[in-house]
Amino acid sequence: MSTFTHKLKHEVDELIPVIVFFFFAFQLLALTEALILKQYGISVSAFLTATITALVVAKVVLIADHFPLVNRFPTKPLSYNVFWKTAIYFAGLVAFRYAEHFVHFWRQTKTVAEANRRMLDEMVWPHFWGVQLWMLVLLLFFCTFRELIRALGRERMIRMFFKDPAPPRRDEKDRGDSGKQ
Repeated sequence: MSTFTHKLKHEVDELIPVIVFFFFAFQLLALTEALILKQYGISVSAFLTATITALVVAKVVLIADHFPLVNRFPTKPLSYNVFWKTAIYFAGLVAFRYAEHFVHFWRQTKTVAEANRRMLDEMVWPHFWGVQLWMLVLLLFFCTFRELIRALGRERMIRMFFKDPAPPRRDEKDRGDSGKQ
């Protein structure tokens, strides 16, 4: 296999699970927003936007994972990296979502100060933060599983979740019991 083909296969193997996760996450967020807006008589279809956002965010996450700032605690307990990465990704996504709304107001006003003032006045902030809390929970779930995969290995995680059950613990083997009482 050529070096290019091997590198491409490696990239695709890393990218697919992240894209699938963020595809479902952003579709869930889009559905939440649509349901919230429906009560006000506003109908939205955000499938395409959520899909494109998922593709972009997935690639950004994979690129960011290569920076030393993101992988700051590789030798500490997993919780350090889980919470650290969740905080970094969450801050980035809140900034992205803020900018996404800001651009809408900037197009209408053509000035940064006026766009920011109108956005702060007109935006429904409980709705904005409700969606961000959903994203925080989803990111925590994502980072937890990414760190488990990093620590235990991809094949072992696949085996544990989708194939054979985990082998018995060493103390159970030594006693000859299978955990039954």
